[in-house]
Amino acid sequence: MTKNKDWFASWFNTSYYHILYKHRDYSEGESFLENLIAFLKLEKNKFILDLACGKGRHSIYLNSLGFQVIGADLSKNSIEYAKQFETETLKFVEHDMRNPFKNKFDVILNLFTSFGFFEDDAEDIAILQNIKNGLNPNGIAVIDFMNSKKVVSELVAEEVLIIDDITFKMNRYVKNGFIIKEINFDADGEHHTYFEKVKSLDLDKINSYVNSVGFKIKHTFGNYQLEKFDEETSDRLILVLE
Repeated sequence: MTKNKDWFASWFNTSYYHILYKHRDYSEGESFLENLIAFLKLEKNKFILDLACGKGRHSIYLNSLGFQVIGADLSKNSIEYAKQFETETLKFVEHDMRNPFKNKFDVILNLFTSFGFFEDDAEDIAILQNIKNGLNPNGIAVIDFMNSKKVVSELVAEEVLIIDDITFKMNRYVKNGFIIKEINFDADGEHHTYFEKVKSLDLDKINSYVNSVGFKIKHTFGNYQLEKFDEETSDRLILVLE
């Protein structure tokens, strides 16, 4: 059972995390990236940071479209896996987003709800400051977050999934301003309990973070088709910052 206060540092680094989510459909993510590139009119000489890249699937896809890409993630196991796909224009690094970046980028992407993990608002704000400091002049950042209000209203309290003969029992609830998924299962002769905890941030709260570091929200979208954000109905809260 994990005792690490940073739940993501342990959970994302286990093989069980990848088993639980092995059937994810990544085609939606690639479609989103295509829509985003077209909207932002990104030229192929742009240098992109895929921040919290996981095993690098979307970094690899962006690189295949002709961009120079660095994929960064806290999970050592994920980065070790991703490194097999490195080229001259695609690199992967182990990195905690709370720490400043060594390079400057034209675009920094933080996709698929990889934000709002921390108890202290100051840590989330520090991440935005690092993103801002990591951009070249006229650089753009994209934060792809969930629409917390809709997620909370549609929360499935209990779910059981059996994958690779492992029975994952999941409980979802809201506590102390966080949307929490508690994951219990037995594997390799042990009982395991992990958590996913993401802060329930609405647009006003995120905007206060953004303003505090001197960023501005240039565009707001509510889904991967880049349609208008609606607090009641949108699945996502996607922010283009500059």
